[in-house]
Amino acid sequence: MAMSIHWADVIAEKLEKSGPHTIATGITPSGPVHIGNMREVMTAEAVYRALLDRGVEARLIYIADTYDRLRRLYPFLPESFSEHIGKPLSEIPCPKGCCGSYAEHFLNPFLKSMERLGIRPEVYRADVLYKEGKYVDAIKTALQRRDDLARILLEVSGRAVPESWSPFDAICSVCGRTNTTKVTGFDLDGETVDYECSCGARGTVSMRGGGKLVWRVDWPARWPIFHVTVEPFGKDHATAGGSYDTGKRISEEIYGYPAPFPMVYEWIHLKGVGAMHSSTGIVVTIQEMLDVVPPEVLRYLIIRNKPEKHIEFDPALPLLSLVDEYDQRKGDARAIELSNINKSGPFEIPFRHMVTAVQIARGDEESLFKALTRSGYDTVSRREEILARARNVQVWLDKYAPAYVKFQVQETLPASVKNLTSGERRGLGILAEQIDSKTAAQIHDQVYAVAKELGLDSKKFFQAIYLAFLGDRQGPKVGWFLASLDREFVKTRLREAAAAT
Repeated sequence: MAMSIHWADVIAEKLEKSGPHTIATGITPSGPVHIGNMREVMTAEAVYRALLDRGVEARLIYIADTYDRLRRLYPFLPESFSEHIGKPLSEIPCPKGCCGSYAEHFLNPFLKSMERLGIRPEVYRADVLYKEGKYVDAIKTALQRRDDLARILLEVSGRAVPESWSPFDAICSVCGRTNTTKVTGFDLDGETVDYECSCGARGTVSMRGGGKLVWRVDWPARWPIFHVTVEPFGKDHATAGGSYDTGKRISEEIYGYPAPFPMVYEWIHLKGVGAMHSSTGIVVTIQEMLDVVPPEVLRYLIIRNKPEKHIEFDPALPLLSLVDEYDQRKGDARAIELSNINKSGPFEIPFRHMVTAVQIARGDEESLFKALTRSGYDTVSRREEILARARNVQVWLDKYAPAYVKFQVQETLPASVKNLTSGERRGLGILAEQIDSKTAAQIHDQVYAVAKELGLDSKKFFQAIYLAFLGDRQGPKVGWFLASLDREFVKTRLREAAAAT
């Protein structure tokens, strides 16, 4: 397959001569991290790979915004968490009691998912960075140039900040919130900030972890700290007068650092529901998808699309087509290359055929391998991979498969075959004697041949076969379905159905 010019290579070509590069990405772990969030990381990683392929020195970093505050009571939180609104995520208890903090509860699964996806950035946590003093110089500059920041925000966004506004949010030592404090003074030499809180408290906090810069200042402040040269971000930050526009001005005029090359990406929409967002509960988590598809396929879902194109994600039947497109290397060759993790070759068994075999096997490994072997597939060389796919398929059947895809081979002849016409029964009897040594494709063709020979409606003859085995008028592709079953069982069942009256 010929290589096409991939969007990641187009960006890498633009960046090639200005290296070395630091590509930054990150999210706020305020809720379940979903595949929409993964688009940011994947966009960054694809360009990172493309730069390395060109011999450009590059690093990939991930900054988790663990020091952002809890903004409201999200649908997945108990009412008791209302008391934590306004507190930094890293300072809030784990909602399930299983992790060190609220932030870690949602961050840890994401980090594990990145590892499974072959994405290995340098990981930083904002709360640790602030507490280590990495932002002290940036905080001092921001406090000193408060008026310049206010002017930039007004000029770019058109919104004037209140007279009491400060670029630094102090954490109240009594109530623990940042959204209720007001900065009243600061000491640059002592590296402290004075505040008063609406809870009635007054105090002084250190610039080393006693608070954080507000978002529109925090973002550009980190660019010179980490020497960021490239960064993807969602379209909400790319609007005129939005976060990137203000960040660019602040970075260049306040911190004297050129703004990174922007990569704007669109949302991933869940089919029939809308854009994914943790705060609304409209999510399919990365872990949920990795339970259904191999990591390479999830990478491919995102990498094959230009960042500026929204992705309509449908975990039902279209997902099967996506898996087969990747497995059989029928899609964009460069996107497939950038998606590959272990340099694995094409996977021979179509996902749709796995769906049939798994339902025939009903959880029995040996039955699964026998069904696949009977269909002509190699089950020796990639045994563990086949078992992993079978687990994927079972989850897909349980969670996302349309009802009409599901079936169960009946142990005894279904009573419904008594309603077959004499012609259909005769056809089943003929078919029983003609499929002994045939392949799946040949069986499929033979069904049509028998129907034609007897003058039967081919659609109704297919239904007759399904009734004989499933007790239903629909099922998987007939040739491959029958080929997957024990051949003697198939012949016996067809003869039984032919004799039913």
